[in-house]
Amino acid sequence: MNFINPKTDFAFKKIFGSAESKDILISFLNAMLYEAQPVIEDLEIIDPYLAPKIKGVKDTYLDVKAKIDGNKTVIIEMQVLNVESFEKRILYNATKAYSMQLTTGSGYSLLNPVIALTITDFQMFENLETVISRFVFKEKTFLTGYLADEFELVFVELPKFDKTLQELETLTDKWIYFMKTAQILRSVPEELGNVPELRQAFAIANEANLDADELEDLERREIFIQDQRGAITKATRIGREQGIEQGIEQGIKQGKFELVVRLLERRVGALSSEIQTRISQLSAEQLENLGEAVLELASVSDLTDRLQRYF
Repeated sequence: MNFINPKTDFAFKKIFGSAESKDILISFLNAMLYEAQPVIEDLEIIDPYLAPKIKGVKDTYLDVKAKIDGNKTVIIEMQVLNVESFEKRILYNATKAYSMQLTTGSGYSLLNPVIALTITDFQMFENLETVISRFVFKEKTFLTGYLADEFELVFVELPKFDKTLQELETLTDKWIYFMKTAQILRSVPEELGNVPELRQAFAIANEANLDADELEDLERREIFIQDQRGAITKATRIGREQGIEQGIEQGIKQGKFELVVRLLERRVGALSSEIQTRISQLSAEQLENLGEAVLELASVSDLTDRLQRYF
């Protein structure tokens, strides 16, 4: 058997955000947020694509959004690449989910708690040894909580988890091991298969259960991630060779430009020199934005319309 990589956004949504994923998501969230205690007994999976875009800044969608017991909202994002301003994007999405609960004229008492759960395939906090870290509002000097139950950021850093299959003890361990290794497994290990929700997650992740369009989408996301990593590596190398701050910035932008052009040509066909010139005039952040929007473009006309937003 071959399993899709749960760390890609497509696969993550497929496994945790599908109509049949309710029990899977309950088990996963209890493991990540509540040390595998059955705190969450029920939830409603909300279509993440209903979340509005960040106008004028960056097109971004949550991977999965759910409403759990007590009207608490959990927004979940899987991030493979440590891209520019990612930390701010997490905070933006979390505060947006909190503030958008109110309609015009509604009282603040109607606001319900929000948890932003972010799983990363890179280290975010090198000074912290824990795999899972939690952040709430605290008074700076005395660390007294301020509405600590209302707003919480939770991070799961996959690279920090180094347990082997034989060392897995808790449900939390098993879910993190699934996230890290599912793609390279060729069968369901007994240590994971004895958990019904994990067994169901493997069934959804089985490539044999995907149709041709889903497999194509998955392949595109994998290619995008590989190309992005290549662009980052190349930009770092160019920066080292030039040895100055300006060279690093130019190297990063050049790498992103080449990556975006390559992705666009795979998607919509050859690009004219005029279009390439317009793309080269974008800022590094705009290039990143355009790269993430590649899968939304079906033609050169769509690309031209998208570029109009930047000028």
